[in-house]
Amino acid sequence: MRLLLDAHVSGRAIGRRLREAGHDVLALGDEQRFDALADPEVLALAAREERVLVTFNVKDFPGLLRDWADEGRDHAGCILMAGMDHSQFGAILRALDAALQQRPEQGDWHNLAVFVSRAAG
Repeated sequence: MRLLLDAHVSGRAIGRRLREAGHDVLALGDEQRFDALADPEVLALAAREERVLVTFNVKDFPGLLRDWADEGRDHAGCILMAGMDHSQFGAILRALDAALQQRPEQGDWHNLAVFVSRAAG
């Protein structure tokens, strides 16, 4: 799966484990050239690169995704992480793994936004 990790999703801890699981991961926090990207630019980058966006920003992205839908703009998918601290790497990885197993094909995520929370285990 092609994924884009928003700036607050650890590229070192989360990105590395996702890569080890076979995913193609771009982590904004790992590359200085992405430091100043605003939320609309993050979603546009994910759409351009056909990557599912993974973010903790449940305050701003749902509205932005609604705006895109209203405008007829396509995106490659969005996973909104809710109810977890950024440092809960195990819980984050379990929740992402569960979401990605439910929709294992890149095309399954086209224009889809999914809220995920702490997975059992």
